[in-house]
Amino acid sequence: MRTRDDGRAWLSVAAVIGSVAWAGNEFTPLLVMYQLHSGFTTLEVNVLFGAYVLGIIPALLVGGPVADRVGRRPVLVPAPLLAMAGSLALALFPGSLAALLVGRLLCGAALGLAMAVGSTWIKELSQAPWDPTADAGAGARRAATTLSLGFGTGALVAGVIAQWGPAPTLLPYLVTIGVIAPAMAWMLRRAPETQRRAVLSTAHSRSRSRFALLAEEGVDPRVRRQFLLVVAPAAPWVFGCAGTAYAILPTQLRPAASGLEIAYSTLTCVVGLGFGVGVQPLVRRLDRAGGRHMLVAGLGVAVLGMLLAAFALAAPGADGAGSAATALWRGVIAAAVLGTGYGTLLVSGLQIVQRIAPPGRLAAFTAVYYGLTYLGFFMPAVLSAITLATPATHPGLMVTGAVLALVTGAWVWVASARLRTVPTPAEPRAEAEPQPA
Repeated sequence: MRTRDDGRAWLSVAAVIGSVAWAGNEFTPLLVMYQLHSGFTTLEVNVLFGAYVLGIIPALLVGGPVADRVGRRPVLVPAPLLAMAGSLALALFPGSLAALLVGRLLCGAALGLAMAVGSTWIKELSQAPWDPTADAGAGARRAATTLSLGFGTGALVAGVIAQWGPAPTLLPYLVTIGVIAPAMAWMLRRAPETQRRAVLSTAHSRSRSRFALLAEEGVDPRVRRQFLLVVAPAAPWVFGCAGTAYAILPTQLRPAASGLEIAYSTLTCVVGLGFGVGVQPLVRRLDRAGGRHMLVAGLGVAVLGMLLAAFALAAPGADGAGSAATALWRGVIAAAVLGTGYGTLLVSGLQIVQRIAPPGRLAAFTAVYYGLTYLGFFMPAVLSAITLATPATHPGLMVTGAVLALVTGAWVWVASARLRTVPTPAEPRAEAEPQPA
């Protein structure tokens, strides 16, 4: 087994991370399929959409510290197993809400481990002695690209199969399992462990638990305030934008896309994710000082995206009566803008985290930030519940969302202006490159 100096040791780990990301996002364009084939309500499919966050966050917060103590391989190996188990549950029980919930939780836990451990492992394998020719940022770029390809390909393949292929509730997940299994075998055979001395630092690692991160002694109060008053309020809007783009819009515009419901859902997902990934390099170039201005700009884009979503949902034909082309195109445009907001907020929030995190706390602060961003996945379920409990309409709720995003942007602007004197630790930042979902 070649493990050093060939520069390719990271590829097998990337294959696992990409396939787990594939499993994590394959469900997204299939939300309308479960409404059509299984008879689930909009609220039920949106609960399933957000449920995997309950698997992601614990795995994300726990996986990193455990991997620092016992090594990368033992913690990452369960990820593809969980993803295959989750995909199998989704494939075998398409009519069971409970089984689908379990499947989503398993896929979420797998993705949390992949993000917490796999990205770090790729970073370590992208430097000497495994890849001595790689530049300092190669590992972070490779990890981010791998996750992005997994998310996008998973959604695209699952949506195309479900729309035009046989066995739409079964085949997409079997394809996923067929992708994960060889990737896992390749990793087990080729990927070298990079954390061989981890067990010696157990006591030291415990003192840096991510759960007590913001309250522990030694964290500058200014850092704590910057995180809680600037980063935390904006974080849920990251996937609040994404969830609106590829969960709320396609499910609400389903009547307008009659006959091509799954294809349209796939389109909004790919467009939203594509714009979100594409804007990230631009955001990093525009705001290298730490993210404050671009964070507010991202919230401004979120305001515009929510208003465009309301415009699409209120369009003639959105309910399937009359010409639907206008509503569908408006939905795609709204998805693109919301995706841009998602990518802008993700990167700018991470830049602030990278600037304020104390020495030795960067990975932990980043994990907490990701956990807060994933709370936005519950937005579709919350909005669906509101429409059931009140006479509110989705266009009206989108306008309300725009107002809330505007208020959040104003809060972040004022708070960041008052807290701009946060110390900047001298610490390498490559390990916390953005990892879109």
